[in-house]
Amino acid sequence: MVDPQLDIEPYLEAAAEKSMRITHIFETHVQADHVSGAHRLARATGAPVFLHESAEARFPHCDLADGDEHSMGNVWLEILHTPGHTRDGISILVTDRSRTREPWFVLTGDTLFSGGVGRPDLLGDAAEGPLAEQLYESLHGRLMTLPDHIEVYPAHFGGAACGKGLSGKAGSTIGFERRFNPALQRASRSEFVSWVLADLPPQPAAFAENRLRNLAGE
Repeated sequence: MVDPQLDIEPYLEAAAEKSMRITHIFETHVQADHVSGAHRLARATGAPVFLHESAEARFPHCDLADGDEHSMGNVWLEILHTPGHTRDGISILVTDRSRTREPWFVLTGDTLFSGGVGRPDLLGDAAEGPLAEQLYESLHGRLMTLPDHIEVYPAHFGGAACGKGLSGKAGSTIGFERRFNPALQRASRSEFVSWVLADLPPQPAAFAENRLRNLAGE
């Protein structure tokens, strides 16, 4: 499971219907827009929760580092550290080895969306400037180095407050975003930083409390 919601019953039901077990729970970053279901799901299944090693989580979990790989039968996962929305942000590159050794899709969390990118201002403490620069590197130095055919599945789409310019489409491809995502048309770092920090709406009041609860594992 990746970025589970608080209501875990649909996940348990789906696994039971297919006679499968939930063995890994990945968080692409410490969530702010919702209270995570990772802790409830871990208690219900015994599966460990995985977070990037820079996350300051205060509950039992397994650390992830850039380049880590996890094999689950025919499915192969590679962890990409893609900070910018938060310091601990990751993307997960997925390969189905029953078909090919080439990656198939990438789960981009809150780094890259269909039509937008993650907002870098949620941590406060004047962190938005450095995070915006990290976001530029994560996009241009990591995700945009992937082949155009790689499918993109972000954590949110239109209507979410975690990014800027989100499309209503739930998925995309690297090639489509490379050509049409407004954030990726800002080629220079300075132009990108100015653009991504401009005209951001106020942070929803619940975000800070949600993040604290998720750090504590409540």
